[in-house]
Amino acid sequence: MDMPTVAIVGRPNVGKSTLFNRLVGKKLALVDDRPGVTRDRREGDVNFGGLVFRIVDTAGLEEADSGTLLGRMRAQTEAAILEADVVLFVIDARAGILPADQPFAEMVRRAGCKVILIANKAEGGAGMSGAYESFSLGLGDPIPFSAEHGEGIGELHDALIEKLPQLDEDEEYDDEPANRSLKVAIVGRPNAGKSTLINRMLGEDRLLVGPEAGITRDSISLDWEWRGRRIKLHDTAGMRRKARIDDKLEKLAVSDGLRAVRFAEVVVVLLDATIPFEKQDLTIVDLIESEGRALVIGLNKWDLVADQNGLLKKLREDCTRLLPQVRGVPVIPLSGLAGEGIDKLMQAVVGAEEVWSTRVSTSRINDWLSEATQRNPAPAVSGRRIKIRYATQVKARPPHFALFGNQLDALPKSYTRYLVNALREAFELPGVPIRLSLRTSKNPFDKG
Repeated sequence: MDMPTVAIVGRPNVGKSTLFNRLVGKKLALVDDRPGVTRDRREGDVNFGGLVFRIVDTAGLEEADSGTLLGRMRAQTEAAILEADVVLFVIDARAGILPADQPFAEMVRRAGCKVILIANKAEGGAGMSGAYESFSLGLGDPIPFSAEHGEGIGELHDALIEKLPQLDEDEEYDDEPANRSLKVAIVGRPNAGKSTLINRMLGEDRLLVGPEAGITRDSISLDWEWRGRRIKLHDTAGMRRKARIDDKLEKLAVSDGLRAVRFAEVVVVLLDATIPFEKQDLTIVDLIESEGRALVIGLNKWDLVADQNGLLKKLREDCTRLLPQVRGVPVIPLSGLAGEGIDKLMQAVVGAEEVWSTRVSTSRINDWLSEATQRNPAPAVSGRRIKIRYATQVKARPPHFALFGNQLDALPKSYTRYLVNALREAFELPGVPIRLSLRTSKNPFDKG
C-alpha cells in the first residue's frame, strides 16, 4: 500500500515547521520568528516510534485573492489537505483562537479527513486557556504541545496510532525503493524558472511559481519517476551573491540550497537563456565542482530565443572557455513553461550520473599513462626528470585517480591540467569533476 500522508496546517507562525523538523528528526524546514517563511509544501519521511508516514509542511493559511502569491500559497495548502490521510491542525495556545482560525477549520472539516488538533507553545502549562478555547473549532480535543521542547509528543503518537491507516502484517509500503533513487538538485539564480520546470516534470502545479523573484525559500525534495527510474528532485532557492543578501531568511535559504547540492548526485544549473552567463553562474559551477558533483547545464526559456542555433553554439563555446574544470558538460536547451526539452535534459542527467560513477581498470589507466607521458614527458626539476611510475583509480563519484612516482610535489600545475584533460578524453569523462592525487615515493633508494 502507499505510505500514509500527514499534513501540518495552520495560521502563519504557529510553529508548523518546528513540528515538522521534530518529527522528521532533521532540521529540514527553515524556521524564523517572522510569519510566512514556508511557501511551498515540504515533504519528509518519518519513522515515529514504529509509525511510518510521509509528513507535509505547508504554508500558513491566510485569506487571499487566488491571483496573488499568498493566494497561490493557500491553494498549495488546500491541495495538501485534500491529499492527506491525517491533518495536524496547529494553533498557537498562547495567542488563543483568532478569527483567522475559523474559516480554515471549516476548510479542514469540509475535506472530510481525520484531524488532530495541536495547541502548540503550551510548554510548562503556558497557554492552557488558549488550548481550551480551541474546542470552539469543532475539531475535537486539543493536545497541549510544545514543538520546540518536545512536550506532548507521547500524546501525539497515541493520536496518530488511532488515526493512521494500519498495515496488515504481510504488507509493505510501495514507497520503499526497489531501486535507489537518483538524487538531482535544480539550482540557479533567482527567477531562472526552477519551480516552473519541476512542475512541468511532475505534471502538476506542485511548487509555487510566479513573476516574483525568490518565491522558493526552502530546498524542496520531491519524488518522481522518469522512464521507470526513481528520481528525487530538489528544488532550491535562487542563489545570489552574498553581497546582495541583506535578508536573514534569504541567507538561510541560500545555505539550504548549498546543502541540497551536497546531498545531490547530479546538479542541474538552470540558466535563463535570454540572459548571458554572469559571474554568479560561474560561482555556482565552481561550488558544484568543489563538492564533486556531476553537472548538467539547462538553458531555460529557450522558446523566447530568436537565433536558437547561433546562441546554442555560442553558449557551448562559452562553457568550454569559462568552465574548463568541467570540460564537455552537457548543455541542454529547454522550456519549463512549454514542457520542451525535458526528456533530453533527463537523458543528460542519467548519462552524467553514469559518467560520474565510472570505474576504469588499473591496466587501462597505466596503458594510458605510458602513452600520455611519451607524448608529452613530465618536465625536469634541477636537471632531474620527474618520473610518474604508476597510476590507479582510488574511487568513483567523482572519478579520483592517484599517480605514484618521484618528485611529484614539484609537478607544475600546467602538467597536472594536461593529465586531467588527457584522462577526461581517454576515458570519456565529460562534464564531471576529476580528482588527481600525487603521491611521491618515500623510498630513499629510489633515485628515478
